[in-house]
Amino acid sequence: MFAKPLWWAASPSPGIIPVKESTFRRLKLPVLLLISTLQVYGQCNSTCAPDGKQNSGAIYRVCMPQPSCYNGNLVIYAHGYVDAFKPVTIPEDQLALPDGVAIPELINKLGFAFATTSYSRTGLAILEGVRDVRDLVHVFAAHYGNPQRIYLVGPSEGGLVTAKSMETYPGLYAGGVAACGPVGNFQAQINYMGDFRVLFNYYFPGVIPGSVTQIPQSVIDSWSTTIEPTVREAVRNNPGAAAQLIRVAGVSILKTSDTEDAIVRLAWYSVFATNDARQQLEGQPFDNIGRWYWGSNNDFLLNLTVERLAADSRALTVMQNYETTGRLSAPLVTIHTTADPVIPYWHEWWYGAKVAWAGSGRLLSGLPVTRFGHCQFNAAEVLLSFGVMLLQSGLQPPPQLLSDPVPAIDRSASMIPSAIR
Repeated sequence: MFAKPLWWAASPSPGIIPVKESTFRRLKLPVLLLISTLQVYGQCNSTCAPDGKQNSGAIYRVCMPQPSCYNGNLVIYAHGYVDAFKPVTIPEDQLALPDGVAIPELINKLGFAFATTSYSRTGLAILEGVRDVRDLVHVFAAHYGNPQRIYLVGPSEGGLVTAKSMETYPGLYAGGVAACGPVGNFQAQINYMGDFRVLFNYYFPGVIPGSVTQIPQSVIDSWSTTIEPTVREAVRNNPGAAAQLIRVAGVSILKTSDTEDAIVRLAWYSVFATNDARQQLEGQPFDNIGRWYWGSNNDFLLNLTVERLAADSRALTVMQNYETTGRLSAPLVTIHTTADPVIPYWHEWWYGAKVAWAGSGRLLSGLPVTRFGHCQFNAAEVLLSFGVMLLQSGLQPPPQLLSDPVPAIDRSASMIPSAIR
């Protein structure tokens, strides 16, 4: 078994329907109309009700546009990973895009109701997320009436929650957007993280104390004050080892200056996610027995001396519950940065193949974004993915958008991705 080659990170998926430049041109006007909705509905108020509690213990929030703007449809937002040491609450830092745009307000200004849930636990909460999102549908209906259509959107862990929700409850959700999620192969994602950590220890021995599979509490507690600065210093002092680590582990970067941030992000997940994942998966899930690592300055020495670990059989069994099937009954759009160091772009490959095998290929569309970083999207790219999903689900732009002139958008050149210009 070989470590994943770098070309997986940027190759188009054979089973996915890519949104090519010609398609972008065809969708340009509808997408511009969707983007311009923010201008048309600029005076719409967004009001969030006080947070409530679901039967599972999860916290939920509903934000509504003013009645004159409400189109009768609901968007549920499935948030990304929250480390297991934090309390169960709405992750406020995940309710805004990297460029500062507030997600609930953005959705409300498009005329949709917005709802989100904290899930009933933090840490690895994919299965809980699927259940709590399903329950949130009932909660919303009890307070606001049945929506005409329900759409799901989710980044990172929430991307997998979105995909699995659509596969698990066919007919309930009218469409979804899964952003930068590990939708292709969950076990491969676990092994990717584990590969990184054993390789990090090979190239930077002793920098992160403790076992690969059991993170000491002292390491977790001192991450910000000691461990992260030590990792950064080690990477800066030995760029050759850092370059080999990136290359052998198959970590995607666009330029050499991305190396340090990529390593630090992956080290953070190793420190904060390992113990909880082992607990939730009921055993040690990482396996590199028989894996041949390549791309180093001395592959023979590396493979002879790198730490080897076998996964527990129980963990391998439990992990099957986290895998997607590719069986879709409604349109799903995936959007992913091609140089995502945390959840690699090759998940698009894998999920596309699953969907094609399941006979659902026409329902899957992929939007690659050439950028370094995990879930680093701007408002225009999010609107584009959301707009493609709406159009493929059969929802037309509001009638007033088709009759009113498209208002001028001062920053149109920078807001609209280059692929549709």
